[in-house]
Amino acid sequence: MLQWLRKPSDDPDATEQPSANDPYDLRGQAAVVTGSTSGIGQGLARALAMRGCDVVLNGLGDPAEIERTRSDLEASCGVRVRYHGADMSKGEEVTDLIAYAKGEFGRLDILCNNAGIQHVEAIEKFPTAKWDQIIAINLSSAFYATRAAVPIMKAQGRGRIVNLASAHGLVASPFKSAYVAAKHGVIGLTKTVGLEVAEHGITCNAICPGYVMTPIVKNQIADQARTRGITPDQVIKDVMLKAQPTKKFVTVEEIAGLFLYLVSDLGASCNGTAYSVDGGWTAQ
Repeated sequence: MLQWLRKPSDDPDATEQPSANDPYDLRGQAAVVTGSTSGIGQGLARALAMRGCDVVLNGLGDPAEIERTRSDLEASCGVRVRYHGADMSKGEEVTDLIAYAKGEFGRLDILCNNAGIQHVEAIEKFPTAKWDQIIAINLSSAFYATRAAVPIMKAQGRGRIVNLASAHGLVASPFKSAYVAAKHGVIGLTKTVGLEVAEHGITCNAICPGYVMTPIVKNQIADQARTRGITPDQVIKDVMLKAQPTKKFVTVEEIAGLFLYLVSDLGASCNGTAYSVDGGWTAQ
C-alpha cells in the first residue's frame, strides 16, 4: 500500500486520521461515492475516509457484507460512514441519494460518480435491454447525481466532482458498444459541467483507468474468452494487457492517489479534464 494510505500509527487500534498541515486533510468534508461496495469505488471511499472525510457508500451486494464494510470503515477511520442503496438505473433514486447525504452530514463536498457495469457482445447480438441498462448506470446516473449535487456545492462555494470514466472513454475496443459509448459520454459530461461550475469554486474532472483487477474485470475475462473463442489466460495477455505498455494491471491505490489530488485544494485548477491512469494505453 502506498505510504500516504497507511495508518500513521502501528497501533492496530489507532484510527486512521490525517496529520496537521496535510494538504490532503479532508476532515469536516462529506462525500458520496457511487458503486462503492466493491472494487475501485470501495478503494476510493476508503481513501477519503482515511483522510477524515465522512462518506456515503452506495452499491450492490450482500446486506450483511455491506454493513461489515460500512462499520469497519467507520470504526477504523473515525469518521461517519453511511449506506444508501439507490438503484443507479433510476434517476429518482440517484437524486434521493444526494439528498440523503446532505441530510445526514449537512453538506456535500465531494461527489464521485463511479458506478458502472459491463457487457461484452457483438453489436448485432447486443441485447437492447443491456444497452439501456449500461447507459442508465454508467452515464445517466452521473447526470442525475451531478444535477442534484451542484446546487449544494454552489451554496457552499466549493465542491469537487470526479467521474470514473475509463480508457474506453478515450479509445474503443470491439464488443463493448454500450460501455464505450457511455464512457465517452461521461467525458463529454465532465467537460460541460466543468465549464458551467468553474466560477463557483467547483471542479469536475474524469479519471480514465486502464484495466484494474476488480470484480467487473474478472467477469469480463470469462465474457471475452467466450466472445473471442480464446482462453481466459489469453484474454489477460493478448486482449487486456496487450493494450497497456506496462503489461501490468493498474492498482486501486494508484487511482486513489490521483483522486485525492483532484479533490484537494491542490487540484483547484484542474477542471473539465480527463486524466489517464492506464500504463500508457492511450499514448499509442
